[in-house]
Amino acid sequence: MDKLIPFSITDLAKVTNHRSGEVKFGEKMLTIPKGENSYDYLKACDAQYVLFGIPEDVGVRANFGRPGADSAWESAIKSIANIQHNRFCKGSQIVVLGTLDVSEEMEEAKDLDFRVTADRKKLSLLVDKIDKDVVHIVSNIIKCGKTPIVIGGGHNNAYGNIKGTALGLGRPINAINFDAHSDFRILEGRHSGNGFSYAYEEGFLKKYFIFGLHENYTSKNVLDNLKKIEDRVTYNTYDEIKVRKEKIFLQELIRASDFIKMDSYGIEIDLDAIPNIASSAMTMSGFSVEELREFVFFFGSNQNAAYLHICEGAPELGEEKNNHLIGKLIGYLVTDFIKSRKDLI
Repeated sequence: MDKLIPFSITDLAKVTNHRSGEVKFGEKMLTIPKGENSYDYLKACDAQYVLFGIPEDVGVRANFGRPGADSAWESAIKSIANIQHNRFCKGSQIVVLGTLDVSEEMEEAKDLDFRVTADRKKLSLLVDKIDKDVVHIVSNIIKCGKTPIVIGGGHNNAYGNIKGTALGLGRPINAINFDAHSDFRILEGRHSGNGFSYAYEEGFLKKYFIFGLHENYTSKNVLDNLKKIEDRVTYNTYDEIKVRKEKIFLQELIRASDFIKMDSYGIEIDLDAIPNIASSAMTMSGFSVEELREFVFFFGSNQNAAYLHICEGAPELGEEKNNHLIGKLIGYLVTDFIKSRKDLI
């Protein structure tokens, strides 16, 4: 894991607010001891969940989105470290692995302009580089028999999660994506809008369900393409569930689960599906936080759930006084996922 920046016990102490009479996750979560091989340690330790951050927004920039998704990891780890360690959820179940070193790619991307063809190609090539590193780290976590919890970053990292998990398991996997967008756009060079289409085209993604598409922001071309492959890629829309009431949320959870649950699958969460969450594609209309938490708990409770990925949150685009709230939301989702699996471990 050459491109990994390890998160040390000292780093953990710095983000943990110690209080007399309380025990926080930051006091119980594990880190890789200095000098130890990450792979060997993960394989041997008792903790099942490996927390891994990808602090980048290169894929978002390559998709003409607003940068800022690189800031989610810092907000998330501060919030997760200060969750109470108690009988409902224990910090000792988590190893904080660290973050992918994307400093070079971020530096190269900062002055590139999506509207310039040559720059767009450069951005896509940078995403390719990040893909390779994500694949390597995720596949190693899977090979250790652990469950990755990945905090992005842009949704371009779905590709690395899917491919890494597929390689780690030695077979293609399925995916469920809670998202306002399909991220199944044409293969025009890598960016945050085509991680699933690339994974599908290359044979790493077997079946794919998009939960809660926004009808106003899904192109006719994408809808036409999905229609052709609906036996392997299908969806429902937010509008038919929450606006027109043609479908019922719980029944759609069950339908989506039936579509993917027979094989290992990844759970992908794009925070731009939740109203008023600062992100590159912020929305005013969408599912509630409570519905998202129910979604994560529902899909996490199946033994075939292979990883959780939470992406596109951009605290630096939010209100200055409340930019900790995205990290707090991510903390809820992480613990909901872990709680959903207490009978599986």
